[in-house]
Amino acid sequence: MSIARTSAESLACARQTTGRSNDMPKLKPGTEVPTLEEDSTITRAAMEDPDARPYTDEEWTAVKPKRSRGRPKTDAPKQPISIRVDSRVLDAFKATGDGWQTRMNDALVEWAGQHGMLAEGAES
Repeated sequence: MSIARTSAESLACARQTTGRSNDMPKLKPGTEVPTLEEDSTITRAAMEDPDARPYTDEEWTAVKPKRSRGRPKTDAPKQPISIRVDSRVLDAFKATGDGWQTRMNDALVEWAGQHGMLAEGAES
């Protein structure tokens, strides 16, 4: 099967689909595009393959990302604050390396728990 150059806009895969842009990316110089006949043969073979059935427009709208971006959701999210601490305390925690803010939070939670300042089960 020889591959002849043809317009990308005429290919089945390049046709506009409901709700999607028709702007095709520019092809690299020297890219060979299949002929209409070759494209329809490839498309027909793909459509007949039960393991490669394309999504319908309805299925595409139902697609959800596997995970969301950003920090994971938690029942007790931490709150950002601005606080002034003794420079010796700050230097000591920073000297422990990555995770120093978490360790500082853990130290505050421990102290507040020892002094009965936290509700039951709120120490983690």
